[in-house]
Amino acid sequence: MPAPEIILTASEMRRADAATIAAGTPGIDLMRRAGRAVAEAVQAMSPKGSRIAVVSGPGQNGGDGFVAATLLAEQGYRVSLFLLGSRKRLTGDAIEAAKGWAGKIGSVDDAALDEADLIVDALFGTGLTRDLEGMARLAVDRMNGTGKPILAVDLPSGIDSDTGEVRGVAVKAVRTVTFAARKPCHLLLPGRAYSGAVEVADIGILRETLEAESGGLFANGPALWRHALPKPGLSSHKYERGHTLVASGGATRTGAARLAARAALRIGSGLVTVASPPEALGVNAAQLTAVMLRGCDGPEGLHAILQDPRFNALVLGPALGVHAATRAMVSVAVHARRSLVLDADALTSFEGLASELHGAFRHAPTVLTPHGGEFNRLFKGHPDILDPESKIERTRRAAAYTGAVVLLKGADTVIAAPDGRAAINENGTPYLATAGSGDTLCGLIAGLMAQGLPAFEAACAGAWIHAEAGAQFGPGLISEDLAEQVPAVLRELLR
Repeated sequence: MPAPEIILTASEMRRADAATIAAGTPGIDLMRRAGRAVAEAVQAMSPKGSRIAVVSGPGQNGGDGFVAATLLAEQGYRVSLFLLGSRKRLTGDAIEAAKGWAGKIGSVDDAALDEADLIVDALFGTGLTRDLEGMARLAVDRMNGTGKPILAVDLPSGIDSDTGEVRGVAVKAVRTVTFAARKPCHLLLPGRAYSGAVEVADIGILRETLEAESGGLFANGPALWRHALPKPGLSSHKYERGHTLVASGGATRTGAARLAARAALRIGSGLVTVASPPEALGVNAAQLTAVMLRGCDGPEGLHAILQDPRFNALVLGPALGVHAATRAMVSVAVHARRSLVLDADALTSFEGLASELHGAFRHAPTVLTPHGGEFNRLFKGHPDILDPESKIERTRRAAAYTGAVVLLKGADTVIAAPDGRAAINENGTPYLATAGSGDTLCGLIAGLMAQGLPAFEAACAGAWIHAEAGAQFGPGLISEDLAEQVPAVLRELLR
């Protein structure tokens, strides 16, 4: 089984480089391998004889560009090299790399850039810490303005490696060659949209080194959690597969709970029950078949139901109502110490009251699933959580504060655990932007937790399966379709 894909921040990547050099690999060797990988990518994109423009910066990224330019010229490409600043400004191993280049060096504002068939962006890599301005900004504008395909070295210049944000202006690449591991910007938006197809080149940094320097950030995919997926055996029965309880809203707000319940059943929860207010029992009864139904009159009713220990996973929030009674139901669930998924109204009911959730979930495996607006409302008044530019850091801080796994939804969903582990989901699809999609996600996660998956693995698996189901269904998707698509996704995962 493949190992989970490690994602490295800029500082972690620098430490991995330094550790590799300290272990005996000269830095110039790493640069030459990186430049060779760039040259090979150019060969895959353009035939020999093509006009290649390499735009280099003064740092390590620029050194990779010098190596690639030298190799491509030797292989019969018509290479022009453009440098930001003077050759005297080159630093580190880039000085040595530049010695191999015997051709002319043009300025980034040279009109000859327009004549290229392909542009290699080797301006800035992971070291960028401020917005581009002056000649650097001009260089990016010039590259984008040519309309020619751009191959980015390590990451598109102008993209913040750790946050994926645009630092003033950024190169729009069709392909990126990065080294040793992908960086957060290759998965987070908007950086992902600027990177094009991303290829990871092996330059001789060992996985053991990457693991040693990693802060516990991964690309979310089956390699991260497939080992934990439940696979029923010949003697399995439904009572071994958990019992998920989903709290319903009032008579006119029942659909969200049924979507979550259906998803929990499809993902493998042995039994699923909807806990319904008395006035909604008839509405829910008319719509439910395999999913069971129990009357539940507010927090007291939930407390009574949870006296039965067989209910081992619970969904609270979808269309439950924003009020004190919802907060009280959360309190009941937490004290019952059941696996818990909180979404929508269960989060919004704590708007401005996040202090009540400080450490609340350390003894009850819990997943919070806010979208950006719910996240901001929940943690209003907590700048230490809301202020970081990095979506990863915001999610990690929220997880550490509450003691819950936090799944911050979006096209680049981030999942973080209280212990610092985090994952970025990248298989999302715009077809998931439909009413009820989040309710289905809650049910998938709770259904997995009912079967024994830990909260972090359940959240990661649920997010990936949810997105994969949406992508497989495609155009015309409505939320009712998602649960029905889950068996096909599971069939491939369990094959």
